[in-house]
Parts: sequence; structure tokens; C-alpha cells
Amino acid sequence: MSHLTRIPAPEGVAPAAPYAHVVTGAGRLVAVSGRLALDEDGGLAGAGDAGARARQVFENLRRCPAAAGAAFDDVVTLTYFVTDLAHLPAVRAARAARIPDDRVPAASAVQVSALVRPEFLLEVEAPAVVPA
Repeated sequence: MSHLTRIPAPEGVAPAAPYAHVVTGAGRLVAVSGRLALDEDGGLAGAGDAGARARQVFENLRRCPAAAGAAFDDVVTLTYFVTDLAHLPAVRAARAARIPDDRVPAASAVQVSALVRPEFLLEVEAPAVVPA
């Protein structure tokens, strides 16, 4: 049983998929900088391939929070920053491969004009709460 409570649709709010409208929990906050599609050597993964880049981002989202004792089940919210909304299906597929539908966090998606470097297509933030 998770230490987080996911509320997919509060009373009077239409359900949304694949995210929960509200996630709450008590514990220790784990904040990780937004993850990019950089491999362990600092190289850009999947040149021109949004799917490969999204998979690398989610691999980084597995590794970085794990250093603080967090896993995908501890993620409270996902914030997607994409340079083109056409990349969202690839991002959602990468998310679905890592986080089951019954454990989805809250989420927001934002299209931005650019990220820190022009070759980046997406960045994802995933703060987590682990039991104290």
C-alpha cells in the first residue's frame, strides 16, 4: 500500500487520464532538478527521436530520485516541459512504461519556446514524498 493518496476526480471535477487531480501524503520531500535526455556520459540520447529521448528522461527520473530513496511510486506530480506538443504521446508512453495507471501522480504539461539548449525537446520534473 502506498503512503500517498491519489484522488483521480474530486467531487464536482471531471476525471482525467492518465493523471490524478490530487495527490497527498506525509513524509520527506525529494526534489530533483528537471531531467533531460542525457545519458550517463552527458551525451544526448536519441537524436531527433522524441520516444528515445522520453525513455532516457524517465530512466534519469528513476536513477536520480533513487539516490535519495525515492521510486516512481513516491512521485507526487509530473511536470512536462515540451518544445512541441506533438512530443506528448512519446512522453506519455515512456511514463506508462514506468508508472502503472493505478499509481499515476498529478501532472501538468507546458509547451515552451525553448529549453536550456536548442537540441533538447523535453524536460520533466518529478518531486516525490517518501515515508519519514
